[in-house]
Amino acid sequence: MSATQIPGPGANVAVRRKARGFSQVALARRAGVSVSLLSKIEVGDRALTQGIAAALARAMSLTLDELLGTAPVERADENSLTALNHAIRRFDIPDGPPAHPEDLPRKLAELNEHRYRTELSAVLRKLPEVLADATHHAHATQSPTAWTRVADTYSVVYWLAARHRWMHLAELAVIKQRSAAERAHPVATTVAARDEAGAFLNSGDFAGGMAVVDRAVVAAESTLEGRDRAFGLGILHLRGLTLAGRLKDKGAAEGHIRAAWRTAEDYGGDADEHGIHFGPEQTATHVISMYSDLEQHRTALDTAADLVRGGTSLPATRIGPLHMNLGRSHLALGDRDSAMASLEEAWEIAPEMARVHPTSQELMRVLTSLHRRSNPRLTKLAKRAGVHF
Repeated sequence: MSATQIPGPGANVAVRRKARGFSQVALARRAGVSVSLLSKIEVGDRALTQGIAAALARAMSLTLDELLGTAPVERADENSLTALNHAIRRFDIPDGPPAHPEDLPRKLAELNEHRYRTELSAVLRKLPEVLADATHHAHATQSPTAWTRVADTYSVVYWLAARHRWMHLAELAVIKQRSAAERAHPVATTVAARDEAGAFLNSGDFAGGMAVVDRAVVAAESTLEGRDRAFGLGILHLRGLTLAGRLKDKGAAEGHIRAAWRTAEDYGGDADEHGIHFGPEQTATHVISMYSDLEQHRTALDTAADLVRGGTSLPATRIGPLHMNLGRSHLALGDRDSAMASLEEAWEIAPEMARVHPTSQELMRVLTSLHRRSNPRLTKLAKRAGVHF
């Protein structure tokens, strides 16, 4: 698996553009963006958003991860990644069942606790064993509950791969997840569709992801009942509003927002199932991100103020990206100090995610570009992020 170590995804745009033989004018025209915006992105005066990145990638016949750059595999994690790929390859080649299958629910719960704390290295270290044991147990018992556990474990694989932008692994994970879900409880199929749409989202094919969501919503409405129905429809609508925001489709975004709030109310307070959080607070974080994608930055900040003021029980895996999105909105409104504070919060809450997340990387790149004089806070954070400043 190749990896590109870059100081920020936006820095890759000029490199890729020149390699493809495009002038700024030609690329801007093909991508449907202004030359001024493209120039500012390349020099570090404006942050590259994933929506603009997707347009630029399509214009250069690249995948989104090729443009953004993948996070490198740390040397200490190489053996774990090899073991994970081995476990995935042997999905249909069962080995002997685990000696203590009764431990599997606890091990998967511990894996998800690492996930919630954004401890990416710990997730990768423990994931191969849990995945292999869960798969062998499911083959031995053919129990829907056991296959649901396999599907849930593949959801963790997808999450880990997507965070690093290892898109080939993410796409493979959702294929295996979908296969496991066919033998699992009905809600597993809905979670698999949500992650499949996420793979489209992370690859920059937002319209394709919307098609997956729309199809899955129809299926969930006819197959799920009770709390599973509220949870399943809710996580699909959250994925849908994110995709709509990237597409700049305000009508679709508003429809998914209304549906997400409605299902969040039916679901009740925030809780996690199948490794995924859902509820009113989780819905608010997605809405804030979507407002940022639609460049409604003041609305995003106002919505966040209401959420933060009331306190939140959400884990680091959601609060870290929330502060990244707030930093993005602050920066777009010209408030560098607040953008810096939001980035510091993201690093404090979710340091391993902040290191690999494209929004965090772009905030760091632009802030270091705009600050032409020494800034002790920024210098300290840049050093922590491994960025020369």
